[in-house]
Amino acid sequence: MTTDNLNSAVTTVQTLRNVLTSETEPLARRFRALFSLKHLACLQPPTEKTLPAIQAIAAGFSSPSALLKHELAYCLGQTRNTDALPFLLDVVQDTQEDSMCRHEAAEALGALGYESSLEVLKALRDNENEVDVVRETCDIAVDRILWEQSEARKAEKLKPSDFTSIDPAPPMPLTAKEPSIPDLERTLLDTTLPLFERYRAMFGLRDLASPPDLPTAKQAVESLAKGMKDPSALFRHEIAFVFGQLCHPASVPSLTETLSNLSEVGMVRHEAAEALGSLGDVEGVEDTLKKFLNDPEKVVRDSIIVALDMAEFEKNGEIEYALIPDSGNLAAVPAA
Repeated sequence: MTTDNLNSAVTTVQTLRNVLTSETEPLARRFRALFSLKHLACLQPPTEKTLPAIQAIAAGFSSPSALLKHELAYCLGQTRNTDALPFLLDVVQDTQEDSMCRHEAAEALGALGYESSLEVLKALRDNENEVDVVRETCDIAVDRILWEQSEARKAEKLKPSDFTSIDPAPPMPLTAKEPSIPDLERTLLDTTLPLFERYRAMFGLRDLASPPDLPTAKQAVESLAKGMKDPSALFRHEIAFVFGQLCHPASVPSLTETLSNLSEVGMVRHEAAEALGSLGDVEGVEDTLKKFLNDPEKVVRDSIIVALDMAEFEKNGEIEYALIPDSGNLAAVPAA
């Protein structure tokens, strides 16, 4: 690589980092900078921008915004890169940090899949003084890492997914017969089963709901929606996240009900808001989101800002929710 190219790479990352870490920048713009950095941090094979991008994302943990920090952790978990480990381990062990951020850091460690994280994750899982959302996430993360390293995994045949995300759990393995939505629903809703197994059913149902015109899509979405009544806030939040991935109109009533429920915990309502943002081209969704711009919970208010920006992005037909450096300035990625 030439010196000019290296300097250009450093400038690109630094420009995005400046936006991400600036408390004076609009939150929606900071999120777009984050997703640009995530793209660079996830490049395979890694490039000269990968480590600086990971470090730039981690620099955002100094922000007071729990919403932003939880998204930073998620992005680091998608990198498949050991350089993300120390930042995530610091967050998950910081008992002064918001539990939503710690949960996301634990989930990210599970997504990275390195055995070196197991000691910390098991200790948090087994600590009865820990908050439920952290303990439950660590439980799933431990099972995911053990599955990743297992011989059983090598024998499993998984349905190809439309989604490139590294999920907290893989879908249920394919068997001789076609996956049954009623069977997956029973597993999804069975609170006596390990969370990891129930998550596998969740992502199995997700994959039966994509693309939206699949004959199984609506039924799978309706099965997933029943999970929004689960006693676990972590579980409910993950269902909302899956709905955000699917962008299926059939999920709008469930997401609207969840967002509108002021007694629901913030991490679930925030996820419902962002999922609705991804459905911004559905009639009535923007109006619903705007009702909560002054919500009493900051994480929900912040999510509404981001969700409305995402809804605008969906309506405009932009190809990527991100920012790109343009002659030293940052501009939204142009429409397709």
